[in-house]
Amino acid sequence: MAQIAPFKALRPQAPFAKQVASRPYDVLNSSEARVEAQGNPNSFLHVTKSEISLPEGIDIHTTPVYEAAKQNLEAFIKREVLFRESKPCYYIYQLIMNGRSQTGLVCGSSVTDYENNIIKKHEFTRPEKEQDRINHIATTKAQTGNVFLAYRALTTIDTIIEHWKQHKTAVYDFVADDNIQHTIWVVNDDAVIAQITDAFATQVPYTYIADGHHRAASAAKVKNALGNQAAAGANYFLTTLFPSNQLYIMDYNRVVKDLNGHTPATILEALATHFTVREASEAVKPNNLHEFGMYLANKWYRLTANEGSYSNDPIGVLDVTILQEKILTPILGVGDPRTDKRIDFVGGIRGLGELEKRVNSGDMAIAFSLYPVSIEQLFDIADSGNVMPPKSTWFEPKLRDGLLTHLID
Repeated sequence: MAQIAPFKALRPQAPFAKQVASRPYDVLNSSEARVEAQGNPNSFLHVTKSEISLPEGIDIHTTPVYEAAKQNLEAFIKREVLFRESKPCYYIYQLIMNGRSQTGLVCGSSVTDYENNIIKKHEFTRPEKEQDRINHIATTKAQTGNVFLAYRALTTIDTIIEHWKQHKTAVYDFVADDNIQHTIWVVNDDAVIAQITDAFATQVPYTYIADGHHRAASAAKVKNALGNQAAAGANYFLTTLFPSNQLYIMDYNRVVKDLNGHTPATILEALATHFTVREASEAVKPNNLHEFGMYLANKWYRLTANEGSYSNDPIGVLDVTILQEKILTPILGVGDPRTDKRIDFVGGIRGLGELEKRVNSGDMAIAFSLYPVSIEQLFDIADSGNVMPPKSTWFEPKLRDGLLTHLID
């Protein structure tokens, strides 16, 4: 059963909350982060993307960048932009995007649960991204990035959370620049804290990583590296748990740097073995499973996987698997997508225009749009002990960094 715990969050003074709250570190590149934080010394990007405090062009995986993150976090505390909660609490985090609401519980989740597969995974991690988070946590002694967990919805937990929302005042409530509303309540009543802890310990057998595999893996490795020197806080890592009936998964698309010696004509010829290929007059957002969009040489194509060209097991039936096994590997020569530098991943929130932009700029040669994975597919794969290809799911809306930080020291 799931072991969760309240914690003493490091969080903003209420007047600074909107200024501090920043988009997750892994959805922005360094240039975008510099622009987003410009003129805002309270942006938490100064901690999570601390290279923006240093000269442009610096290697973002070097010691000065991690030391800058530590110094900037300490400066936030010294300036009293951030303060530490006086007692361990749970936090309720509601997001509203385009009129659609979802509410999660922010807590510490057990590293032991992660290691014992009570917290289930559905992706392998990429070594360089994992090491980056290890260095960031170890240097700052803080988990600044939230791990997004899902669980099968339970009325008991829904009732407790909704009752608190209806009868208590939120400590933060603002609309960010992207029009997503963020509202947070502090659960500081010991009896309610005990109810929540007990509900998860007795009624939730597993939780599932929806977003944040690298953050979770890194937190576990930092705790184990500290060994006997680890403070109690390192036994838990920062998570927000959402019930399955409130989650929305978007597409997670692919771009590839070159055509592996092919021409557009030979690509189309090779695709005909497993796909029905039709040229499209506009950008292709797939409407069904086993349908793909492809942008190549200034043209969009709609690809439909032919019956019998894929297996129906939990992994084989996934569109990300079909794309990898029938196109990326055999035609474009992309090996392990976790480590192959020729492939990149584009979250659906950026839109199909981002795929066109990457190809038209010459940065990439070909792009693919996919139909989103369902939450039940994610649960089925994690329960079966299998893993999806990397970057299979993109969840929106995303939690903001800086509103609730977990200190491990």
